This record gives sequence, structure tokens and C-alpha cells, in this order.
Amino acid sequence: MTISFRLPRRIATSRPAHTVSLIEILSMAMEALWRNKLRTGLTMLGVIIGIASVIAITSVGQGVQKATEQQIQSLGTDVLQVFAGAARSGGISQGMGSSSTLTWEDAKAIQQEAPAAQVVSAYLQRPGQVVYEKLNNSTNIVGTDLNYPEARNTSLTQGRFFTQEEMDSGKSVVILGQTVRDELFGTGKNPVGEQIRIQRNIYEVIGVFEKKGSEGPMDRDDQVFIPLTNMSSRIVGNNALKGFAINGIYVKLANQEQSATAQFQVVNLLRLRHNLNSSQSDDFSIRNQTDVVNTFTTVVGLFTMMVVAIASISLLVGGIGIANIMLVSVVERTREIGIRKAVGATNSAILNQFLAESVVISTAGGGIGMGIGIGIAFSAAMIFHFPFVVSVWSVVCGFGLSFIVGLLAGVIPARNAAQLDPIAALRSD
Repeated sequence: MTISFRLPRRIATSRPAHTVSLIEILSMAMEALWRNKLRTGLTMLGVIIGIASVIAITSVGQGVQKATEQQIQSLGTDVLQVFAGAARSGGISQGMGSSSTLTWEDAKAIQQEAPAAQVVSAYLQRPGQVVYEKLNNSTNIVGTDLNYPEARNTSLTQGRFFTQEEMDSGKSVVILGQTVRDELFGTGKNPVGEQIRIQRNIYEVIGVFEKKGSEGPMDRDDQVFIPLTNMSSRIVGNNALKGFAINGIYVKLANQEQSATAQFQVVNLLRLRHNLNSSQSDDFSIRNQTDVVNTFTTVVGLFTMMVVAIASISLLVGGIGIANIMLVSVVERTREIGIRKAVGATNSAILNQFLAESVVISTAGGGIGMGIGIGIAFSAAMIFHFPFVVSVWSVVCGFGLSFIVGLLAGVIPARNAAQLDPIAALRSD
């Protein structure tokens, strides 16, 4: 067979009768499929479901991954978190930060003696009640120092942060997270200057932090912040033999590439300060945000690939369906094949005709599936509020897979059609 890209009417009078152009092959394939619209549509269904599943799952997975990475990065991927040790009650661990193994002095020592640490902030937190007039809200009370906004990569949308004088005197001032602000004062209201009660103590609201979203199961906006000195003296009480006991320390690095170096410096400094010998375990723990991002990206990537592999089974089922229908079509059109061979059609022309029909079914189904998959991914992104992401490679792979499925599914039926004996085909009913 010779393939020509010229229009059929131009070549009709100048080429042998047995040659068929690519345009004519596709035109005849479309005509044959259109005559059996219902069967063609049902045949496409497997490919449509398979491609739609692959596109939707890949897009949703990438969107969730990007949203989570953005949340983690908003917390600062250049931040180490140092937690106090875990207290045990009845042999059960109470979780990181529940033991008084870290002090504010440890945080100050890291700031002064760890070269890789740029900004260090200590914090002490407890659950508690905040009250405004008749409204009561259960939240997380955090005592922190002046370095908190820079260490946590956050800023205020209303009001201001603590001053050095307020920190030194332990003044009763408070900064609200947006969830607490909305619960007590209403969405978008400016509470600066108002007074609220925390654990029966009166505090003046001086600011509201910007919205930060969730960090794992914790809503970072469902918190209130007071000076660490006030937290230690009025909320928690003296909870260490020496200095201010704290739950943890944020260590912002001068350079993200120095995370391993900074972690080494912090570990060794704290072990020296806590008089731990080589046989003793650390009485604190460190979490590296970069490791969290890398681990999450790997897990989501593996999960997405696993689900895509499962969804690809639909493509296999779709390919089997196409092959089955094409085999039936060969049997139904045996007489047509015999007539075409009798008037000069070659085996290659018959082969290409049935291959074209198979590929058209599969690629058309793939195109519809891609549209449905993108629509599902967009709807999910709007409903669950994560970025809408459709990568070029997933679309290219989806189209390529549908083409390959059609090609492979059509090979055997097309070969059977091409090898039919024209005399026997003409005699068939």
C-alpha cells in the first residue's frame, strides 16, 4: 500500500485503483463506526474510564502534594524544631514536649553558640479557655519570645507584636490567631484594644496573626500568643528548678543547605548543656522540615503511582473490549472484505482499514476520557480547595496509551481480515 496525504478527488484519476490514501482510510473507518454508534460507544467505554481515572488521579495527587508542600514551606523548610523529651505516666509516653528537659536558656545558647542558626525562638504552650463577654473558646495558649514571627515566617494582619518592655515585665497582652478572632469577635473584625480573659486573667488584645492553615492535625490559627515570661509566671507557674522550662525551640537556619550542619551543632550543644554522656540517649528530639517535605513527596508519589497502576487495568479491559468488537466486526463484514479484494484491494489496505477503526475508537475514547478526567480533577480542586494541576506529561501519556491500546487491540482482527480468501469471503452469508 502507498500512503498519500493528498485529497482523494485529486488522486482519483491519477493513481491505481488499489491504492488508498490515509484520508480515505480514516474516512471509511469513521463511516463504518458511525453505522454502529451504540456498539462503538460501548466499546469506547473501557478506554474512557481508564484514561479518565489516570488523568483525574494523577492530577488530584499532584494537587494535594503541591498544597501540602505549600503549607509546609509556609512554615519554613529552613527551620529545625527541637522538642523537649517525652514524659511517661504508667509506662505510657505523653508525647514530645511533655517533659521539662528544655529551658529558655537552651534556646539562648543555641542562638549564641550555633553558627548555622540565624534566628532562635522558644515557646511554651498549654490548652486553655479564652473568654470574651459571654463567648467561650477552648484553644491553645502559646507563650513565646520576640523572635517568633521571624522564626515561624509569619506576620500580623492587625495590630502589633510584643515589645521588649512587655516581654521583660511579663505584661498581660495577647495576640490572636484568626480562628480564635473569628470565634470571639466575628469574621474580619478588628479586636485590637479589646480585653479577653485567659484562665481568669485579663489580657489586652494587641494584634492578630495572618492565616497560616493547618500543621498536621493542628490548626495554627486556633491559638493565642502571650509573652513567654507571662506564660511561665501566670499560666503555667514555675515549672523548672532553674530558668524557664519550655516545650520546644524553633531554629531558623541562615542557609537551608546547612540543615544537617545545624542539626549536628544543636544536638551536640544541648547534650553538653544537659550533661549527657555517650551512653545516654538524647532527652530531646529534632524534626527537620526538609525531611518532612521529602518524605511526604515520596509517599504521595508512590501512592499516586500505585492508584494509577490500578486504574490502568481499565485500559487493559478496554483494549480487550476493542479487540473483541473488532473480531466480531471482521466476521460481520466478511462479504464486504471479499468484494473489496475482488476489485483490487490489497491485504495491506484491508489491514490498515481495520487498524484505523481500532485506533479511532481508542483515541476518541482517550480524548473523551481526558476531558472527563480533567473535569473531575477541576471539580475536586474546587470542592476541597487544593491547587488544580494537570501536567503535560499525564495528558501526553494518556493520549499515547489510548493510541497504543487501539493499535495492539486491532492487530489480530486486522490481520485476520487481511488474510481472508476473497472467494471464500464472497461466498459467505
